[in-house]
Amino acid sequence: MKSKFTITRLAIVLLATATLTLSVSASDRKGDVHIIKECSQYTGMPGGFCTFTSSNFDLIPPGARIYYDQAVGVPPGMLDSNVVVDAGGGNRALGRCTLDFATGQGLCSFSDGTGSFEGFHARFEVTHVGGKVWAWDGPFRIHDDNSDHDRD
Repeated sequence: MKSKFTITRLAIVLLATATLTLSVSASDRKGDVHIIKECSQYTGMPGGFCTFTSSNFDLIPPGARIYYDQAVGVPPGMLDSNVVVDAGGGNRALGRCTLDFATGQGLCSFSDGTGSFEGFHARFEVTHVGGKVWAWDGPFRIHDDNSDHDRD
């Protein structure tokens, strides 16, 4: 009987610790990201996309896509577009990317999202790796604070 009681107490303590750890992690998560995307299917037209091929960031796994709202070339030699990263299951990050094809450098910044991207903020430096391959590097932060949102 004592053994059952001890096992039950241990299970309760472990469950409480796991719940506390998850709630602390979910309230403020941050780190550095290194992601590679390839753009062989990108058309340069609104709705065009690239596919992420490697990532150290669990919210943007390989196979996720980034969609571009504006066409390439406005201004000439650049891409300046609203973007949506679609990681599937309603998990989408909303932002803007500006790329200079002459220098092979750019910037993507994100200010929010849906699903697991709610409260997502990031600033990624973009570097042309070669061919149709680009790298993203930079910090992200996810802050789960619903006090900033108006509720109906």
